[in-house]
Amino acid sequence: MAKKSRKARQQARTIARPVRISPPSHSLTEAAPKEVDFSKEYHYVIEDLRRIAITAAALLVLLFVLAFLIS
Repeated sequence: MAKKSRKARQQARTIARPVRISPPSHSLTEAAPKEVDFSKEYHYVIEDLRRIAITAAALLVLLFVLAFLIS
């Protein structure tokens, strides 16, 4: 197996360096958590789940019908 080139070793060294993250500048008491109405925020999720449930039920009925027709 060939040795790594100097360029490859140097690139590996620069990628592996840890990144320093500065602490946030705002205080924690500044922003109070707001109450979120999830039914308004995620109304599309309920519609998608309903559509998925209807599709799954239809496919399950189709499987039963095909099972009785084939056997």
